[in-house]
Amino acid sequence: MNRIFLAGLLGGIAMFIWVYISWTVLPLGSIGLRRLPNETAVLDPLQKNIAENSGIYLFPWVWLEPDTPDKDFVEKMSRYPSGILIYNAAGSRSIVMSHWLLVDFLTELAQALLAVFLLSRTRLTTFGARLTFVLLVGVLAAIATNVGYWNWYGFPWNYTLALIFTQVVGFLWIGLVAAFVLRKQTFGVASARRFWPGILRAILGD
Repeated sequence: MNRIFLAGLLGGIAMFIWVYISWTVLPLGSIGLRRLPNETAVLDPLQKNIAENSGIYLFPWVWLEPDTPDKDFVEKMSRYPSGILIYNAAGSRSIVMSHWLLVDFLTELAQALLAVFLLSRTRLTTFGARLTFVLLVGVLAAIATNVGYWNWYGFPWNYTLALIFTQVVGFLWIGLVAAFVLRKQTFGVASARRFWPGILRAILGD
């Protein structure tokens, strides 16, 4: 169980490093993102009209009117711009970069631990088979929401593909690390109820 936790921990670190590089060094982090023209002129009316009401705004609102006749829906979508606005009131979000990085790392660590846990429930024995399994878990995770956001909310296709690629490569790193660390491990023996106590013992050093 200690080696399973170690594989998840190292896999999470590898994924975090990759994601950090992809967003800060490579152009993947900026694909599909554009700066608002006349940013201040756009932000001032938003702050005036939405004020402190942080939330997710869909426009035009016809999106959430199930009884709207099809012709009205088509007319509004054709006549007006459509999209999704994630609005955070001024001062409502933490602007401490270390906080964002910590949350990101913990998220990727959780993904790595869960992926390695799923791998440990298989009877796969070869390096390639274990790597492929984790990679497929990553593909599943990457398309689960990203494709839906592109389809329903109009997220840019290049942004969607860049995000999917980033996540899949992140799981590729998890798979490589896990397959290497666990290369001598035999799976499919320990029960699931023994996994989490083993993780706790590994964390607490017992």
